Amino acid sequence: MTIRHSFLSCLISSATAVCALQAPAAWAQSDYPTKPIKLIVPFPAGGTSDVMGRMIAEELTKALKQPVVVENVGGAGGVIGTERGAKSAPDGYTLVQTGVGQNAVAHGLNPKLNYDSNKDFIHITQVHSGPNILVVHPSTPFKTFKDVIDYGKANPGKLSYGYTPAASGHMAMELLKQTVGTCTGIRKENCKPLFMVGIPYRGGGPMMTDILGGQIPMMFINQDVALQHIKAGKLRPLAVTSLARNPLYPDVPTIHESGYPGFSALSWSGLSVPKGTPKAIVDKIEAAAVKAMQSPAIKARMESNGFVVPSQGSTDYTQFVSKELERWTRVIKIAGIKAE
Repeated sequence: MTIRHSFLSCLISSATAVCALQAPAAWAQSDYPTKPIKLIVPFPAGGTSDVMGRMIAEELTKALKQPVVVENVGGAGGVIGTERGAKSAPDGYTLVQTGVGQNAVAHGLNPKLNYDSNKDFIHITQVHSGPNILVVHPSTPFKTFKDVIDYGKANPGKLSYGYTPAASGHMAMELLKQTVGTCTGIRKENCKPLFMVGIPYRGGGPMMTDILGGQIPMMFINQDVALQHIKAGKLRPLAVTSLARNPLYPDVPTIHESGYPGFSALSWSGLSVPKGTPKAIVDKIEAAAVKAMQSPAIKARMESNGFVVPSQGSTDYTQFVSKELERWTRVIKIAGIKAE
């Protein structure tokens, strides 16, 4: 039954007063959107998250015929902007960029967040996915991923690495240490990770400076950031953390295929709205976003930077967020990592 038919039927019935209240909301959903839409990107401008947010905003602007304007709300690793998004009016005019840091890792670091990534959002679709890549300084003797693991197992505590606390590279390294270490128990809850020494950095810039200078032997880093240094021969790539090989590094094996099936540690983002947003509006945003992300132009743009277009749609993304939250909460618990 159409909205117009439903409304006319209502007027004929004795429930005219109720219909008068229902009709404006129904018409508003049907006409959505009638004004500009805000997309909260919970990180400063210029980074990968911002680039992905602006890309989907541009595509949604075309599809929905209204401006989708990015608002950068940085702070606390994405938590501040995400909390603001969760508390926004559920009317379809505030979209939220969700991602691995603020919607998975953050829950492991702080169980008392002021939002629940599984309950306070309707997840619309995943936008991007990209691996970290394990790189070493060329002066090291490590030519393969196996070389690193063999050395680490034979020399506990003698192998060091750089990391930025709670970043995707840090999480990838913790998962690797736990994966190649020993775990027992029904759910493998009793783990003794591979013993390597982590050297913390306040940001990726100083860490990159030190590995290029040979002050640290290795680290995980986003694949797009590493590319120029690998091409210049200043870093040696050993493995990527996606299940499939990355288009930028077709000759670099995955950890999954290197003896550790199922290993995956990805940087990702997606599109969500506050819980309570009407289904008709959610469906319209989802259809527009999925269509945009499946276009050949977007696929080419993503792959040229080493990213892939993940499975699309609300069902897949909702399940993915839940699994990532569970995965990283468990890794953080085993590693004993605390929020700083």
